[in-house]
Amino acid sequence: MRAAFQRRSREDEEESVFVSMTDMTVSFLFILMIMLAFFASQFNPEDSVTRAEFDSVVFERDMLRKELADANEQVVQLQAKVDELEAEIERMKAELALKDPVEEYLKLSAIVRQRILQQLRDQLRVDFPDLLIEISQEQDALRFQGDGLFASGQSVLAPDKRRIVETIASRLEQILPCYTFGPSAHWSQDCNNSAAVIEAVQIEGHTDSTGDDRLNLDLSTKRANETFWTMLDREPDLNKHLNFRDQPVLSVAGYGEMRRIIVDDDTDAERATNRRIDLRIIMYTPRVSSEIDDIGRRLGAIPTETPP
Repeated sequence: MRAAFQRRSREDEEESVFVSMTDMTVSFLFILMIMLAFFASQFNPEDSVTRAEFDSVVFERDMLRKELADANEQVVQLQAKVDELEAEIERMKAELALKDPVEEYLKLSAIVRQRILQQLRDQLRVDFPDLLIEISQEQDALRFQGDGLFASGQSVLAPDKRRIVETIASRLEQILPCYTFGPSAHWSQDCNNSAAVIEAVQIEGHTDSTGDDRLNLDLSTKRANETFWTMLDREPDLNKHLNFRDQPVLSVAGYGEMRRIIVDDDTDAERATNRRIDLRIIMYTPRVSSEIDDIGRRLGAIPTETPP
């Protein structure tokens, strides 16, 4: 009888569990129906979109994504270029740091001297087409060769040659104020952006190898002096143009046959090349870099500091 009672109790428990699961299922279905009814009540056909509109929005989204990707790629490329430019700037800074300021100043001064000589030569060739005039191979002097200024063996200028020398003086008077100091000095970026300064404009007399050495030296000196005084007669202020040490830049020198261009001047043409007047321009050479700033301040290229 006890066994029958235990079997009956187990059957009652199983029936109770089944009833509970059924109740839960019914409850879940009831809640689901209520939610579906709620969502159905919220549905509004006006809030829906057509397939074409949906596809258009998706297409626009995809295009924007592509444009964003392209823009990001361009940014990467631009950043790479920026990095390259920054590296180049750093390299140039390093090169500049290694350069000697005095050496760079001298290079620029040499360029300025060449430009001055070319300007003088070109102007004189226009004024006197038949005049034999060249720039030296060293690019530091104008050369009036042969009988360009003086007849052979003579140290006095003929009237037509005097006019050439007077024109040279006038041309120099126009040029020197931008490269010298003194009462008529007038520096500007347009004429001298390197702040180069002329140390001397030297009138040099030279002869060929024929004749007595002493006479040749005397003749070359007389020719240089004759040229010097003729220039000053035309432009007295030429002697007021000063170098960095406040000395007149215009000077003379006679070398006779000591500085021949052609050592063995056996022909008339070779001797004519050696028999000449040189107008040599010597640029000032700073000893230390601080002198470059001093030159700039004196010219006006660097403003003078004023106390507060």
